[in-house]
Parts: sequence; structure tokens; C-alpha cells
Amino acid sequence: MSWLVIDGSFGEGGGQLSRYAVALAAISGRPLNLTNIRARRARPGLMAQHLTALRAVAEVAGGSLEGAELGATEVYYRPDRIRAGDYHFDVGTAGSIVLVLQALLPVALRADGTVNLSITGGTDVKMAPPVDYLRMVFLPWLARMGISVRVGTVRHGYYPRGGGLVQLQVAPCHSPRPLLAERPGVLRQISGVAHIAHLPLHIPERMAAAARGVLADLGAVQIDVKVLGDTEAFGTGGAVVLAAETEQAVLGAAAVAERGVPAERLGEDAGCSLRAELEAGAAVDIHACDQLLIYAAQAHGTSRLLVRKVSQHARTVIWLIEQFLPVKFSVEPYRGLYRIDVRQE
Repeated sequence: MSWLVIDGSFGEGGGQLSRYAVALAAISGRPLNLTNIRARRARPGLMAQHLTALRAVAEVAGGSLEGAELGATEVYYRPDRIRAGDYHFDVGTAGSIVLVLQALLPVALRADGTVNLSITGGTDVKMAPPVDYLRMVFLPWLARMGISVRVGTVRHGYYPRGGGLVQLQVAPCHSPRPLLAERPGVLRQISGVAHIAHLPLHIPERMAAAARGVLADLGAVQIDVKVLGDTEAFGTGGAVVLAAETEQAVLGAAAVAERGVPAERLGEDAGCSLRAELEAGAAVDIHACDQLLIYAAQAHGTSRLLVRKVSQHARTVIWLIEQFLPVKFSVEPYRGLYRIDVRQE
């Protein structure tokens, strides 16, 4: 096949485009020339978590990856065969483990057997979904598509040192069921977790209380409060993650602890984000939407997602997927929301 040239500055133009481009090259078998990587960012080129994701995909899917170094703005990747096995990857910093998994998981599903992944880095860091969001919101959506990903050991790790650990077992699934998220249905329960490590107990209690205050009139809100010890976390940090289970959907929201940001503000931010999704009548929250599109595009049959708004991240992912796979997306306003359809051509 000829090289498919992808401009890494297109659309949102961030690390997500680079991660997904290499993942889609592995899935489709299409050789990739990725240019202008993160060109419009203050620090252009590959950073540690992006580099780990690209190298991880290349290890699982084989082939040759050229030019993948810190700060690189252009890489070449020619994929080979996606192989089952045991793999360990280390971001080396507090770069997000979950963002590395955004590239690895859809590739691992195409292996010829079970893939066991062990990744070290950051589990709860800014500008990335916390690991509890992955566990409570994202993986349940994949399970509805017939995709089995089991989370084993989790050790939390935070900025700046990282040191977190996530282990997963991924069963092969070459043909997911269509993702049908057209209506949420009646709210059943709201749950969550507020955790900190090596900080006082009152901090997660305040995060949880603030989140409950925002959501109290919607029904009972059960938020577990945890203080993690040395075996459960490396370093100092925390997060609050919320999940709303409805008849036909699961919606999530999260906030990661930051130095100087009051615990109450973190809980309120997460609560307000989740409330906005519920009040809008969305079936998929904004953050899950762009992560689910690559799986929906591989399903046989039409997938449909009803979202509150279509982020620039999601629009960039839609454009990118259509470059690699024989699918067609449509995005249409629908009763104050947006309906995203994807079907194979």
C-alpha cells in the first residue's frame, strides 16, 4: 500500500490525533506518514505519553516505526501483524496511562489472542480521564459492545513523578456490536469515588460533599471516600469521579486534584458537568464520545450516539477515522442535542 499522509495539525491537532492515527494504521494495515505533530502547541512534537503510545502500538502490532523520539514532529509507521501476549510499557513520567490506552486498546482487540497490558505512569493527571473514569464509565460502554477488558491491579500515581500502575486483560474482539446510545432513559443511580493519597481525610470528604450538593435533588448520590496508602498509590494527589447510570446509558464526569484548588471546587465542577449531561438528555457524555468513535467505526451495522455537543476532539477523530476505514459519519442536530451516526460503506 502507498503511504497515507496525515497532517497532525488538522482540527484539534493535539496528541490525540497522533495516538489515534498510529492505532488506525495498525488496525487498517495502512502505512502512515504522520507530519506536523502537535505543530500548534507551545511545545510541538511528541511528549513522553505520546511517544509511549506510539511505541506501544508498534510493539503490539509489529512493523517498523521510524522517527519516534521526544520532540519529533514527523514519524513513519508501517504496521505488520497484531500479536497476543504480555506487554509492559512505562511512560517514564506522570504522563497519562489512560491516554496511552486510548491508542492501545482498539489495537489489542484485533490480536490473535488475549493481550495482557501493564502500564506505569500517571493515573490521575490534568487534561486526561482519571483511571476511575475508565473503570466506571468507559469500560462499561465497551462491555455493551461485546468487548471484554478486565482491570487487574491499579496503583494510583500523580504529577510530577507518576509511578502509577494499571494492568488489564484484553480479549480479542474483531467485530464489536454496534453502539446504540440513542436515549438515556430514566435515571437509576448516581455513584462515585473521591480519593486522595497521603493527604488528610477531610479533603475527599469535602469533594464528595460538594458533588452531592450539586446533584442532591436528582436522587440519592453514593460517593465512596478513600484515603489510599503506600501500596495503593505513589506520591500525593487525588481525584473525584462520578457516574450516572440510567436505563440505557452511563454518563460520567471527573475532576483531578490540583495544588491551590479547593476541594469544594473540584466536587462542584464534577457535579455540574454530570448535571449538564443529565439535564440535556444526552446518552453519552462529551468525554466518552470521542473515545468511543473508533470502536463504533469497527462494528458491523450502524452505531448511533446522542450527545450534548460535539467537541473539536470528536470532530477531529471523525475526520481521522474516515481517512483509514471504509465508514461514513453523519452529525446532525436532534432535539437540542446532536446525533452521530456511523455506518460502514
